[in-house]
Amino acid sequence: MAKVLFVNPVIREEDDPRHVPYGMALLAPILMKEGHLVQVYDANAWRAGDGVLAQILRADRWDVIAVGGITTAYRSIKQIVAMAKTVAPRALVVAGGGFLTSMPRDIMRFLPQVDVGVVGEAFVSFPEVLRRLDAGHPAWGEVKGIAWRDPGGRVIVNPEQPLLEDIDSLPYPAWDLFPLEVYFKNSMALFSEEGMLARRRLDINASYGCSLICRYCFHLGIAGDMEMVEREDGERDVAFGYKREIRYHSPRYVVDLVKHARDRFGVDFIGFLDENMMTMHQFSGKKWLTEISQLWIEAGLQPQCVRDGVPHDPDRCAGVHWGGTSHATLVSEDLLHAIKKAGCSHLVYGYETFSPRVMKTIGKGATPETNERSLRWTMAAGIRPIPNQIIGFPDEDFDSLRDNVTAWNRLGLQVKPFFATPYPGTEWYYKYKPRILEQYDGDLEAFLLDVGDATRITANICKKFSAVELYGLRELMVHRDQRRLDRYEAEWNRLHGVDAARAAGERPVLPARAPRV
Repeated sequence: MAKVLFVNPVIREEDDPRHVPYGMALLAPILMKEGHLVQVYDANAWRAGDGVLAQILRADRWDVIAVGGITTAYRSIKQIVAMAKTVAPRALVVAGGGFLTSMPRDIMRFLPQVDVGVVGEAFVSFPEVLRRLDAGHPAWGEVKGIAWRDPGGRVIVNPEQPLLEDIDSLPYPAWDLFPLEVYFKNSMALFSEEGMLARRRLDINASYGCSLICRYCFHLGIAGDMEMVEREDGERDVAFGYKREIRYHSPRYVVDLVKHARDRFGVDFIGFLDENMMTMHQFSGKKWLTEISQLWIEAGLQPQCVRDGVPHDPDRCAGVHWGGTSHATLVSEDLLHAIKKAGCSHLVYGYETFSPRVMKTIGKGATPETNERSLRWTMAAGIRPIPNQIIGFPDEDFDSLRDNVTAWNRLGLQVKPFFATPYPGTEWYYKYKPRILEQYDGDLEAFLLDVGDATRITANICKKFSAVELYGLRELMVHRDQRRLDRYEAEWNRLHGVDAARAAGERPVLPARAPRV
């Protein structure tokens, strides 16, 4: 049996470590059940530097060193695999997760230290990799869902691995392998009073995938969206489309998992990591969240403050509060009241924009009206709606920015928008890839090393505004400074000849893209 070391890379270095890596926490017990010896070094939790990582890599004769994450962890992953191959050269280096699934050929080229890449869901593929390794003569070409190198160094991408159909067969996450004291210290989240006062929060995935086709979003092989295609050169590669295979745990599994987390670790708050919980509720015939709420109460997980109708007091309140994701067009008033009764304290809504014109271009399936309606309904139910907003969409202009500020003023929202970011695996990544490369002098890896959590601009895909302009415009929006917004529009029009063209009765010719900055 193999000795496996999981290394969780550093993510969001500017923030405290807040989330146990759920994928690793699920894979670990799957491997242990097959007899493998598993250890975890959580570099994100410890933030201890390269010296400690090197000590961990030397601490045993690891057969496999496994690392994974999303694209925003790429810088840390690159450092980890380079050190792994130097310090523990005999170990098989395996990488997986969204960062690799979105572009397996590019990643295998950028990271020659990676021996095997797991493309898409790893629940079946990674255990099979270890079985082949144990056999002593790994025939990687027979393992679905991986990328590997032939003896000549050529990268081979195998056919995709079918998704696991019965996700209730998954074990509970091995939370005890991670430094929970670090994560519990950072339990608070500025989404609701209950979230801010949380002392022992853990996160769970109750479902995989989303039915929507937002052009800025990715699913990366967990929602039936990924397929293998043959390129012009005859090589196999990934492609992402609109096919969906929606999977969700049964309400009984979800509630039993939460009860396990409370009984074993004393949790007082659960964060649902699901992409869109309302998708699952719709696919279940509008029963899923209602049944979860009923079972939550029957299992004794309903918070005492909710049951008794009193203000939340973390020193006295028994039970488990929770929060998750929602969608403006799929939520209902009855459902909101039902989940509030079970302890839901906040729902994150991807409102993105209040511009009806821009909304039609992003594939969200919502409108400014449904955004506002869901906001009112959620607040009326006693749940905090958390409005995510984005600026810098490809077709953003001054009118769309004003639409947002006007809506914020009318609804009493205080928002600092994220920036539209063409993450690998999204429709906009493929559409605007030439422009991305132009902004990084043709160096795709430079983009991967730079891409973050959309709180700052990396590759700008807005046709009208430069990155510098978007930073300034966002500040004007946040401060509701419509006077300066109007003045800058007049200056922008003057600089681009818009007013002169209009005076001459001509259609102004606007720049095809904002200048590089």
